[in-house]
Amino acid sequence: MWGLVRYLERTRPQDLPWTPLDLAAPLGRATAWKLASLEGDPAWCRRLLTLDGVKFEAVPDRTTAPGCGWQGAVKLTGSEWSPRGPVLTCPMAAAVTVWQRHVVRPAARKHLASNLTRIDHYGTYSCRTVAGSARQSQHATSNAIDIAAIRTVRGEPISVLRDWNGTPERAAFLRDIHDGACRVFGTVLGPDYNRAHRDHLHFDLANWNFCR
Repeated sequence: MWGLVRYLERTRPQDLPWTPLDLAAPLGRATAWKLASLEGDPAWCRRLLTLDGVKFEAVPDRTTAPGCGWQGAVKLTGSEWSPRGPVLTCPMAAAVTVWQRHVVRPAARKHLASNLTRIDHYGTYSCRTVAGSARQSQHATSNAIDIAAIRTVRGEPISVLRDWNGTPERAAFLRDIHDGACRVFGTVLGPDYNRAHRDHLHFDLANWNFCR
């Protein structure tokens, strides 16, 4: 058993919860858990982003209302985001970086024979509850993002609203980036979940493996 553990530490550290998180490593069984665990160490989280070359700025903590605001958040300043500069908790910023690199880019090459240039989103922060409930939304603390479309070098956006049931290659691409997100985030919701998500993919780190 010890020999197997040492072998995995050398060859598949991303599968072991006690090995350090590497944003450049392939997805593993422990990747989502490690990303969620970054909440307890914002300084190390920002260090990981820096080591990986992620373009970001630290933003001051902010409270806008009871239960609303953010702590230890960062603004992503890379040109691939539209609108520019989404503010996310640092663990969410690390998670979207992993998703972008290890899920979206390979799926774009596989299904669209193209490369990612831009991610269109509907926002991260909104002081509100989950629709139809009294439970606080993860958007209230910038621990969530809603993805509307992906653009490639060909220019035309692959839209969740228009292409979820569109051409075979576009539909397959969107399902791949949805299903791959389930290995990165705690919660993943898309058009098959309910009508409220017909035009976007919702990602957050609140729950554990809630993928719909």
